[in-house]
Amino acid sequence: MVRAKSTVDKVGEMLAILQDILLTTKYDNPARFKQILMEYKARMESALVPSGHAIINRRLGAALSTSGWLSEQTSGLENLFFSRKLIERMEADWEQIAASFARIREAVVSRGTMLMNVTLDQENWEQMRGQLDGFVSAIPQRETPSAVWTVADSPDAEGLTIPAQVNYVGKGANLYKLGYQPHGSINVIRKYLGTTYIWEKIRVQGGAYGGMIVYDLHSGVFNFLSYRDPNLLKSLKNYDGTAGFLRNLDLAESELVKSIIGTVGDMDGYQLPDAKGFSSMVRYLTGYSDEERQKIREQVLGTTAKDFTALADVLEQLNQTGKVAVLGSAAAIAEANQEAGGFLTVKTVL
Repeated sequence: MVRAKSTVDKVGEMLAILQDILLTTKYDNPARFKQILMEYKARMESALVPSGHAIINRRLGAALSTSGWLSEQTSGLENLFFSRKLIERMEADWEQIAASFARIREAVVSRGTMLMNVTLDQENWEQMRGQLDGFVSAIPQRETPSAVWTVADSPDAEGLTIPAQVNYVGKGANLYKLGYQPHGSINVIRKYLGTTYIWEKIRVQGGAYGGMIVYDLHSGVFNFLSYRDPNLLKSLKNYDGTAGFLRNLDLAESELVKSIIGTVGDMDGYQLPDAKGFSSMVRYLTGYSDEERQKIREQVLGTTAKDFTALADVLEQLNQTGKVAVLGSAAAIAEANQEAGGFLTVKTVL
């Protein structure tokens, strides 16, 4: 994706910049590229501790869906590992690296596979349409076959070591592969758990800075995560206790209504015009129609205590089959392995 925004009178200049980036980038300055790559690697390494929960969430997603795997390859730890190897290759292999960039651009920048999304008012659309047509016509028309991704196998439980005094502990599964049918009530339940069970077990009793549940409607990936967590095995045990908590829950009507209201607020958050346009494009790409969104909203509003019990049955399966990923200190991971029979496959990140 390439995104930009401007005032209407600057549209021509904005499109010229985009065209310059897409079509005329030169690969003849290895020193400059190495500088960019070193800065990129440093930013990723410096984000390991402050964004550890996001790294673990992406790592789990890579094992649970094809889109998650691609995200890990391009933005996660695998990309950090790849960047390090690329830096090592720079001196001896620059010509081959530059040729790879050119091939990637040829595969990606093609009018036949391009989707344009523009957000503005009707009057100005008529004014800028000609300029947009000129921009599109400058993009080469190529026949580019669709890629078929081969997702590599991953460990069932992974311990990723960094020099830190805290851990980021995750466990998750693809609920759709466990037989769960998408239903809006899961968002209400997730909201409720985040302010009750997860908050109490991970934050209050466990002493972590935070705990959360992440669910992706499109892929079905459902992950438990902790943030700056002094625990490891204890947090995993608490995640596994979620199903029992839901099954034995005596849910007050007022608490259910509060969670429903909070969920609706998340769904209908305020967006500026550019954000509305981007959301519209993402929904188009994922096939998430207005009718389906309305169906999910109605399911949210109609959530009952029975939905909590139904999700508990699926989470029982997650307890048995879920993937585990931990980012944390080597000592904590080694101690957990010693206590739990070496269940974590250990890899050094930093």
